[in-house]
Amino acid sequence: MRYRILFLSVFGTVFGILLASWLAMGQGKPHSVRASLVGFQEVPAVSTQASGDFEAHIDSTDTQLTYVLQYSGFTVSVIQAHIHFGTQATIGGVSIFLCGTAAAPGPPGTPECPQAAGTVTRTVTAAEVIGPGGQSIAAGEFAEILKAIRAGAAYANVHSMTFPAGEIRGQIQEQQN
Repeated sequence: MRYRILFLSVFGTVFGILLASWLAMGQGKPHSVRASLVGFQEVPAVSTQASGDFEAHIDSTDTQLTYVLQYSGFTVSVIQAHIHFGTQATIGGVSIFLCGTAAAPGPPGTPECPQAAGTVTRTVTAAEVIGPGGQSIAAGEFAEILKAIRAGAAYANVHSMTFPAGEIRGQIQEQQN
């Protein structure tokens, strides 16, 4: 009987610790993500003096992503910036517009891209997710692009007049909180 009580006590304690750890992992998902944008991350790689940083915070309900995109060093006008669904060294479709221009404006509410250097900030929700449908992320599927971001399967990309397919890029990674 004592061994049964001892066993149940130890089992209960271990189970409790494991359950608490498991719950903490689900609740304590990293909510900050970041990418350093450089030409060498483009596909194919680009030699450029331009560079940038993308930082974002995902709210605790996983319904909003607030980002800051900063870049500099472009010698021509920036035309667009996006979050793409794709792993490192692959080309993926556009999920969320970060900024646009009169020639390439993006969906309503998309901020204007600074021309050669600057900062863009914005909060996006499911309404801003445009796909990519060809990669099984439908418009509005915010949870799916968040899942891709957390898995390292999304990147930030800034497109210029010289490199319309993208001049600087960085894989979005979780930050330790």
